[in-house]
Amino acid sequence: MVEPATWRDRAETYFKQLQNRISGAIEELDENRFREDSWGREGGGGGITRILEEGNVFEKAGVNFSSVHGNLPEEFAAKIPRGTGTSFFATGISLVFHPRSPMVPAVHANFRYLEKGDAAWFGGGTDLTPCYPYAEDAMHFHRVIRQACDRHDPDFYPRFKKWCDEYFTVKHRREMRGIGGLFFDYLEGDREKNFAFVREMGDSFLDAYLPIAERRMSEPYGDHERQYQLYRRGRYVEFNLLYDRGTIFGLETRGRTESILMSLPPLVRWVYDFKPEPGSREEKALEFYQPRDWA
Repeated sequence: MVEPATWRDRAETYFKQLQNRISGAIEELDENRFREDSWGREGGGGGITRILEEGNVFEKAGVNFSSVHGNLPEEFAAKIPRGTGTSFFATGISLVFHPRSPMVPAVHANFRYLEKGDAAWFGGGTDLTPCYPYAEDAMHFHRVIRQACDRHDPDFYPRFKKWCDEYFTVKHRREMRGIGGLFFDYLEGDREKNFAFVREMGDSFLDAYLPIAERRMSEPYGDHERQYQLYRRGRYVEFNLLYDRGTIFGLETRGRTESILMSLPPLVRWVYDFKPEPGSREEKALEFYQPRDWA
């Protein structure tokens, strides 16, 4: 008799399949292949990291799968408001794409299943980070994820969008790092329904992002736009190193540093007291980095 799959098995299987689908679609768009590293974690588990660098469309793209387990440091375990003790299990997929063109937005997504002691939950989200925002792109991205949410619960999109707007804010700058999306964590209760929702969100990612990348990847740009892109990437770096839960969790649980920090862009610049020219596209772009009803 075959034993039924555990929640750990089911989540792992789905996230591995999602990694394959997304990396395959990106390879087709970029006409380049990912480098793949399989790694093991001291303490339990491991993962598969896929990185594409210096591609035709993406200057750097990463699609990571991980499944790790063991014991959390007691001080860090006490900060997680779920479960008892220090034993944990975590599996998921995390991706970040940094396009070569400043006209193509960067994008992030993460979907995960976690257990800590006697508690289990899902989390995740996706958000879009353009340098030169186009309203039609923002509306497309948000409408796709709203439709995915609405197939499960009409309260999900407004609730998780608000959470995303608040979460992906660079607090010391008092601005969002992009135009948001949705973010959720500690999704507990009916595990079957929650897993169906996470699969829906994962399955909708390519529909939300690929049409935007395909629409903008051939638009012309010059060094002025490129330098502004490198400046805006600084906001991405500041958020990921100071606030990002996934980065902090990975480092605190002694994950693979190269895989955790694959989210950082390959090139970035910081300009002292940068102020865009009045009336410029860069000045108008700042209006987009505030919560708006894109959908």
